[in-house]
Amino acid sequence: MPYSLVLNLRPVAPIPSQFLTGRHLHALFLNLVSAVDTDLSAYLHDQSQEKAFTLSPFQVRTKEPYKSSTPQPQKRVLPPASRTISQAVQWEHKQAIQENTPIWWRISLLDDGLFDRLTQLWQQLNFESPWHLGPTNIYITNILSEPQSNQPWVNFCTYAELFERASETERQIAFTFCTPTNFRQGVYDSAMPTRESIFGSLANRWNKYSRIAIEPTFTEAIFPSFFDIRTEVSTDSRSKFIGCVGDISYRIMGDIAPATIKQINTLADFALYSGVGRKTPMGMGMTRRLQDF
Repeated sequence: MPYSLVLNLRPVAPIPSQFLTGRHLHALFLNLVSAVDTDLSAYLHDQSQEKAFTLSPFQVRTKEPYKSSTPQPQKRVLPPASRTISQAVQWEHKQAIQENTPIWWRISLLDDGLFDRLTQLWQQLNFESPWHLGPTNIYITNILSEPQSNQPWVNFCTYAELFERASETERQIAFTFCTPTNFRQGVYDSAMPTRESIFGSLANRWNKYSRIAIEPTFTEAIFPSFFDIRTEVSTDSRSKFIGCVGDISYRIMGDIAPATIKQINTLADFALYSGVGRKTPMGMGMTRRLQDF
């Protein structure tokens, strides 16, 4: 069952920026898992492709959740009323996060059995016991596992329910790429979100963890109708990651069977949990479907 959870955190000392990278958060998650299931932690660590979880970067709570983390010129291609304002996500921290700063951290789980095996962590969690990130102790203050009106990254749904609920008539598909997103093409990476790369990535993860097979043979019917994207670079001491962020909308064109439209919408809805592209277990490729785009 795909789950998208949010952990609310509080550090008791500053978290230096060099410990806020994807690989450090990846290690923190595996430490959380190891606390209740060392075998599962080792299994998740050793997965080489289409890992069973995704992570977000740490997000500092602000009073202006829709303020962009990177100032951009205001360009309106469509009337403002027809656009959905997507929640900004910070993927890079140039400075330390200070002590007692409220933080939220999204974790999504794709394997049906993964949430059940981690239930012990959620149920037995000692909120008085700290977790360690670099030189800093961090306390988990609560875990959000039920949908929240003010937190679009929390949800859960079985694969069967995702498929059954998907529309057979909706032809407009819109995504927002909230952290840099890129795709492997052969031996190289590409930051261009083509229809093949997006739906191919979604289908690969869907088919690995769902019992309902979806083959992305329908991409020739999907055409971009609007895009407001740009390239961004996420760097740390070991690597540089170039990807796209922003919004893109596709439209299903032609005489397409309702069953095929349903498959396309299923994968689009699944993006909330799976993300798209590379390095989703390290905070990249964090993607949601937009409504009323």
